Amino acid sequence: MESVTVTSETSERRTKRRGRVQELSDGKSSGSLDGEEEEGEEEEDFEDSPMELDQMSDEPAPRRKRHRGAGTGGFQAARVLDEGYSLIEVIRHEGHCIPLAVKRWVEQYEKNPKSAIAELLMMFFEACGATYQLNASTLDEINVDSVVLSLVELARDGKVEDHYTSRAKDFKIFKENLSTFWDVLVIECKNGPLFDKILFDKCTDYIIAMSCTPPRVYRQISSLVGLQLVTSIIAVAKTLGGQRETTQRQLNAEKKKRNDESRVESLTKRLSLSHEKITAAEEMMRKIFTGLFMHRYRDVDHEIRTFSIRALGVWIVSYPSLFLKDSYLKYLGWTLNDKNAGVRKTSVQSLQSLYEVDDNILSLGLFTERFSGRMIELADDIEISVSVSAIGLIKLLLRHQLIPDDELGPLYDLLIDEPPLVRRAIGELVYDHLIAQKVGSSRSGFGGSEEPSEVLLGRMLQILREFPDDPILSSYVIDDVWDDMKAMKDWKCIISMLLDENTSIELTDADATNLIRVLYASAKKAVGEKIVPTQFNRKPYLSKAQKDVFDNNRRDLTLAMLKSYPQLLRKYATDKAKVSPLIEISVLLKLELYSLKREEQSFKSVVEIIYDAFFKHSDKNALRSCAKAMTFCSTEGQADLQDFAQNKIKELEDELTVKLNSAMKEVESGNDEYSLLVNLKRLYELQLTRHVSNDSIFEVIARTPNHLDDEVMAFLLLNMYLHVVWSLYTIDKENPNEASVRSLLLKRKSLFERLDYFLKFLPEIERKNSQILASRVSVILAEMWCLFKKSKFSSTKMDTLGYYPNVIMLQKFWKLCEKLLNVSDDTEDEDANDEYIEETSRDVVMVAAIKLVVNNIGSEDYLHYLGSEIISHFVMHGANIAELIKHLISVIKKTNSDYIPTMFLEALKK
Repeated sequence: MESVTVTSETSERRTKRRGRVQELSDGKSSGSLDGEEEEGEEEEDFEDSPMELDQMSDEPAPRRKRHRGAGTGGFQAARVLDEGYSLIEVIRHEGHCIPLAVKRWVEQYEKNPKSAIAELLMMFFEACGATYQLNASTLDEINVDSVVLSLVELARDGKVEDHYTSRAKDFKIFKENLSTFWDVLVIECKNGPLFDKILFDKCTDYIIAMSCTPPRVYRQISSLVGLQLVTSIIAVAKTLGGQRETTQRQLNAEKKKRNDESRVESLTKRLSLSHEKITAAEEMMRKIFTGLFMHRYRDVDHEIRTFSIRALGVWIVSYPSLFLKDSYLKYLGWTLNDKNAGVRKTSVQSLQSLYEVDDNILSLGLFTERFSGRMIELADDIEISVSVSAIGLIKLLLRHQLIPDDELGPLYDLLIDEPPLVRRAIGELVYDHLIAQKVGSSRSGFGGSEEPSEVLLGRMLQILREFPDDPILSSYVIDDVWDDMKAMKDWKCIISMLLDENTSIELTDADATNLIRVLYASAKKAVGEKIVPTQFNRKPYLSKAQKDVFDNNRRDLTLAMLKSYPQLLRKYATDKAKVSPLIEISVLLKLELYSLKREEQSFKSVVEIIYDAFFKHSDKNALRSCAKAMTFCSTEGQADLQDFAQNKIKELEDELTVKLNSAMKEVESGNDEYSLLVNLKRLYELQLTRHVSNDSIFEVIARTPNHLDDEVMAFLLLNMYLHVVWSLYTIDKENPNEASVRSLLLKRKSLFERLDYFLKFLPEIERKNSQILASRVSVILAEMWCLFKKSKFSSTKMDTLGYYPNVIMLQKFWKLCEKLLNVSDDTEDEDANDEYIEETSRDVVMVAAIKLVVNNIGSEDYLHYLGSEIISHFVMHGANIAELIKHLISVIKKTNSDYIPTMFLEALKK
C-alpha cells in the first residue's frame, strides 16, 4: 500500500484545532461542506500558524540553480529537464519549460500510465504543500479517501508548506505557472488521454476531494486547479464543436452528391466521434462543477469565492451552450449579496461580460427579472469600486431595455454623491440613456454619426429643469456628464441658442439660465478649473501636454466669444440669475486675442457693459463677478487694453465715491438707508479683489454715524477693516513711508474707536441684524489684534504699528462672544437665509476666539479661561468636539501657525 514520507523532520509546534476531520466515503468527503460559508459552521484552519521553510527542516535541501539568460527556447528547456527537474520544480522555478515538460510527461504516460499518474498526483500534492508518496503498482487499489485523510493529518501536524500565499521570491508566479501547467496538459491530451476515462477521472477525484478538506491551502490550490481544468476543457470542446460543424457541412454536401458512400461513412464516423468527445468533455465539466464549484463558491475564504465566481463568468461567456442557463446563472445572482466587496464586484463584472454579448440577451430574461433589483441597489454600494461596476452593468441593462426607467429614480440621486468615481459612472449612464439615448445593440452609438449638438443640449436642458433654482446641483450634473458630452464644448452652438439664432429651438427663461450655467461650467472645465467642491483643494500637477490642451481650449473659447460676447452681455446683463455666470466667463478668456484679431472695440464693449452691470445690481454674486472681471481685464491682455480697463476702474471708484457721498447726505436728511447699504456692499466686493486707493472713500464712510441700521453698520465696519488691511499691505516693509504709516495709524484708530463703541453699547442680541453686527465686530477685532500683533513689528522699521489690547477690551470681547454663543437655534436658522452669512454666529465667534488663543493675545490665565469657556459653551449647545478641532485646524492653516498653546490643549482635554 501507500506510505507517507516527509522530506525532513519538523520542529515540534502547536497547531490550532477547531473541530474534527469528517470521515470520507464514496470517493468524496462526507464533510464536503467543510470550509463553506454556512451559519454556525467553523473552519478547521490548520495553516493559521505560519509555515516557514525553516520549520519544515533543520537542514533544508539545497536548491537547484535556476536557468536564466538568453536561449530559453526548446534547447534550453530540454537541457533543464535533462538535469532531472521534477514537475513541481519546473512549476516553481522554470515556467518556460512547462510545455516541454508536459509533452515528455504525456509520452511517459503513453508508455507507463500508472507511473505517470502517480508522478502527476504527487506533483499536485506538493503544489498543495504536502509531500506524499504513491506506489504506482498499487495505484488502482488505493482509496482516495484514505489518501486525503492522511494529507489532512499532515496539515494538522504542521507538515505542510503554504505555496499559495507565500511571499518568497520563488513563488511570485507559482499560481500562474500551476494554472499554465494544467492548461497545457489538457491541450496536449486532447487527442488521446483526455478522453480515456482514466487519467482525468483519477485526477478530478483527487482534486474534488482535496477541495473539500478543512485546510485552507488545500482548498485554494485544488480550487485553482479544478477551475482551470474546466476552462481548458471548454477550449477543447469549442475546438471540437468547430470541427463538428465543419464535418456536418461536409456530410450534408456529400449526401447531396450521392456518389461516394465510403466518404459519407467516414464523415459520419468522424461526426459521431466528435460528438462523443464533446459529450465526454461536458460530462467532465459537470463533474467538476458539481463536486467543486457548488461548494467553493460559498467558501469561508473570500479569495476562493472570488476566483470561483470569476471562473463561472468566463465559462458562461465562452461556452454558453452548456452554461448559459438559469441553473448556472443563479450563482452569479446569489453572490451579488456576498458580504465581501471583492466577491460582489467580481459577480457584477462577470454579469457585465454576459450582457455585452447581444446573443445572450434573450437567455438572460428570467435572470434579469429576478436579480435586476439587486443590481440597481449595488449602484449605491458601500464600496466605491462595486458601485462603479454596478452602474456600468445597469448601463448595459438600459441599453438593451431590460429594466424600466421608473426604477432608476434612486440612481439619479448619485449624481451629487460624494465619491467622484461614482458620480462619473452615473454621468456616463445619464449621457448614454437620457441624452445620447443609446439603445439596442451594445455597439450602437459607436462608429455612427452623432446627433446635432442642439438636440443633445436640448435633452440636457430637460434634465436641468429638475434643478431650476439650484445652480450647485446643476454644476454637479454638468460635471458628471462633461467628459462624455462633446456638445457642451460646442461653444458656437450654445451661443447661437442663447442669441435665438437657432429658430428650431425655443428657450424658456429657465432654459436660458441653465444654458448659461452650462456655458460657464463647461468653459471652466475646458480650461482645467473645478466646478464642484472636492476633498483635496491642492492645485493638481499638470503635464506640458495637459497645459497645451487647456491653453488650446481657452483659445477656442475666446475665438467663439470674440464678437458674440458683447451681444450676450447686452441681452442678459439685467437678469439677476444669468449675469453672474455670464460675466465670470470673461476671466477664462485669452484677452490678447482681442488685439491679435483686431477686436479691440469688442473688448471695450465688454468692459463697459460690466461697468454698467456693477451699478445695476446689488446682490452678492453679481457684484463679486463684476469686480473680479474688471480686475482681470485691467491686469491681463495687451497694454492698450489694460490701460482702458484700468481707466474704467478708476471711473468706477470715482462714481462709487460720488454715490456714497450722495447716499450719506440722504441718510443725514432722514431718508432711507437702502442706497447707502447697496453702495457699501459694492465697495466691499470691490475691496475684496483690489486696493481702492481713493482715501476720500474712507473719509466718507468714517464720518458715518453709529446709530444706523445694524446691517449698514456691519458693512461699514467691513469696508473700514479691508481699507486698513490694504493700506498695511501697500507699505514697503523695508523702507516704510512715514506719511503712509501715520495715515494707517489714524485709520486704525478710527476703526478701533468704532469697534470699542459697539462693544460698549451693542443692544441685546435678539434681532437678526444685531446678531450679524455682533459677529462682525468679534471677527474684525480678532483679525485686527492678530494683524497688528506687537511681536510681528517689534524688530522692524514699523514697530509703531504694533498693538496689544488691554484687559478691559478683552473682557468686553468675551462678553460679546458669550452673548453670541447663547443665541437660540431659531435665530441661527434665520441667519442661514442671508447671502453674506456663510457660517453661523457660533462658528464665527469660535473661530475668532480660537484665533486669539493661537496667537497668544491676552494673559495666560485669561486665555486658559477663554479656551475652557469656548469648549464648555459649545458642548452645552450640542456642538461636536470633532467640529471644534476641525475649526481650530482651519484657523491654524489660515494664520500659517504651527503652534498651539499648551493651556489651550489642556482646556481641550477637559
